[in-house]
Amino acid sequence: MNVKLPKKEKISKKQIIIYSTIIVFCIIAVIIASYVQFYARISIAELIGIKQKEEYGEKTEEQIETLKSEFDTIFNNAIQNDDGTNNNKKVYKDRDLVCTKYEKKETRSNSYDMDIHIPYININNETIQKYNDEIENIFASKARNVLQSANKNTIYTVEYVANIEDDILSLMIRSNLKEGASAQRVIIQTYNYDLRNNKEISLSEILRIEKLDKKVVQGKIDTAIQDEEKKVENLKQLGYNIFNRDIESDIYKIENVKEFYYVGDTIYIIYAYGNDSYTTEMDLIII
Repeated sequence: MNVKLPKKEKISKKQIIIYSTIIVFCIIAVIIASYVQFYARISIAELIGIKQKEEYGEKTEEQIETLKSEFDTIFNNAIQNDDGTNNNKKVYKDRDLVCTKYEKKETRSNSYDMDIHIPYININNETIQKYNDEIENIFASKARNVLQSANKNTIYTVEYVANIEDDILSLMIRSNLKEGASAQRVIIQTYNYDLRNNKEISLSEILRIEKLDKKVVQGKIDTAIQDEEKKVENLKQLGYNIFNRDIESDIYKIENVKEFYYVGDTIYIIYAYGNDSYTTEMDLIII
């Protein structure tokens, strides 16, 4: 008995084109979704058109003043929000991504009073090595000099705070130095590094990621600096010797901002004039 099998149904050329097009679109969609999440930091919700609440740049004057008044308290000599996803980048696997390299608290009568916590960025990378070298040259070298000093009545403190936000590592270090009759000096250095793309990240890039209007932020910086300069002028008229700002200087342009700290829903923009002069004067703009 001959059994006839049913004829195999042929797929038309039109169907092949349709299926191929669907597959190609699916592949492209996956690639785009992966790219915007990994590199551009756009969420899936945004990708499909769901508007999310923006928190940056919406702080009230009261909130800003509170953050300014609490600025001194954020230096806890530790890293926050390190969930371990970047452990593969570490030099020392058993230590935090940012850890304390030098720690010393000592007082020697008529010589020095020291309380230092100098950080180390625990990442195996050429850019990070440059950061660590700079931290060593600025903060650790001074600590060694202070320890070797005698009869200078030096006060030297170093503290830091670090945070990971959206795979961006932000580290801020502050030192306070008073040597005998010399003017007191406060230095603040910050380091901001994109862990996802293994590169240094600028303030302009942070503003883009958080969808903040660059012109609006620049306006806030300009207004804050102008307000501070007005206060200085008023004090100078009363006979005080006050640090002068050059409000026309390019240092106040966003693209030239060197020191900023990124945490939670807040960006601290810092103009620490003690980085280049013997002064404690600084301007803090909070976004």
